[in-house]
Amino acid sequence: MGLVLQIWAAGFYLLNKFLFAVAEKKQGESRKKLKMGAWISYLIGVCAWIVILAGENNWIATAVEAGGIPAMLLGLYNTYHNNKKHNKYFNRFVLLFTYLSLALGFGYSIIIHNGVTRVSQVLEMGMVFGFLLGSYFMAKNNPKGWLFFMLMNVSAGTLMLLQDKLILVVQQLLSLSLVIYGYYSSQKKGRYNKKLKSI
Repeated sequence: MGLVLQIWAAGFYLLNKFLFAVAEKKQGESRKKLKMGAWISYLIGVCAWIVILAGENNWIATAVEAGGIPAMLLGLYNTYHNNKKHNKYFNRFVLLFTYLSLALGFGYSIIIHNGVTRVSQVLEMGMVFGFLLGSYFMAKNNPKGWLFFMLMNVSAGTLMLLQDKLILVVQQLLSLSLVIYGYYSSQKKGRYNKKLKSI
């Protein structure tokens, strides 16, 4: 079962990063469809990640993965509406739910481990900040999200290596390469758009 969960988690998360990275080079309806596919693939893969992380007592990361689901739904909502129909109540709910999940995950981890006493907890914190801020910025269509995803991938890959989840280590390395590609594509596109505006 552990191998199936790793393949499930790795496959859908890798698909998520691939679709986001490819979307950076597209425009219009094809960009929208790719980004919607990215958000949906994340939502499918998150269940397996939650089971894997909870099984290793990675409570900070578990809580944040679960807490990130509303942010993914916000990203899907914003993409569907081309970032033109903002819902302030949905935004506030996502922010509140994210902070609550973060507090619960940190609190529970600190209680069961008697503080921050493990390298795994520090790596989880890197995953948390990278994931939450990356997801938040991506949901807002801000390319800074790619930088935070880099932190998340490095932290998650290291944690999975320490916990002998080799399929997930490979997935994190592949995801990191896609994140780097996506970041550079977004920067290139941003420079191109600035040139067009200055003409």
